[in-house]
Amino acid sequence: MAKKVVPEAERRRRRPTRQGTVLSERLIVQTALRMLREHGSAGLTARRLGSALGADPSTLYRYFAGLDDLTRAIGEELMGRALDSWAPTGTWRADLHALGLAIHASYLAHPQAALLTASRVTGRPREIEVDETILGFLRGAGFGDADAVGVYHAFIDLALAFAALDAGALAIKDEARAADEDMWTTTYARLSPATHPHIAATAQLLADRMNESAYPVVLDTLLDRAEARLAAVRSRGTGKGGLREQRVSETGT
Repeated sequence: MAKKVVPEAERRRRRPTRQGTVLSERLIVQTALRMLREHGSAGLTARRLGSALGADPSTLYRYFAGLDDLTRAIGEELMGRALDSWAPTGTWRADLHALGLAIHASYLAHPQAALLTASRVTGRPREIEVDETILGFLRGAGFGDADAVGVYHAFIDLALAFAALDAGALAIKDEARAADEDMWTTTYARLSPATHPHIAATAQLLADRMNESAYPVVLDTLLDRAEARLAAVRSRGTGKGGLREQRVSETGT
């Protein structure tokens, strides 16, 4: 059974740690991010984290119910950093595009943490703020609720999926990553047109593009489709109810 987390007002240490710092949830999360960057997820243990903080490992359980709770807090930190690096302009598509890139960049800044947290739902304030912001943009632009949720679902999953994919490449050792990247010129570019005509014809283009993330291109494709859907709804005069409302009026079901 997970240990009960002490309320924030009661859990501040009365004395500094051996390193002269006063523990806080934010300090623990920042230290955990550093440990993940240096040692990967296998190196993130209560004992190692306590040692890095100059505190007894049991002290961590005054702030988090366990390492899984800490994992959610790390994901929350990455979402918060994305929000803090971004500012809305008032145009829904431009704002979603910029926010998507900000989320992707925030996770890629900490590849090991991205691999650990991209598939998690934290339920914490900054993550909730991101979700509220995205849905607010979509509903404010005129998407019906069902359409807004559909676009939101695709948008956030796309950002996190590419964050995990691209973080996976960054998390491997430099030598292995370089060998993977070189494969497009050392192997694919040397395939014979007689046996692999399509790869041979596009070998240089593949080499130029395949080591870059496809996320910006796919994000634009998603937003293009969303924009076209919204335009279609507006042209049919379906209003806030979106396409579902139109189908109801046409079929009576």
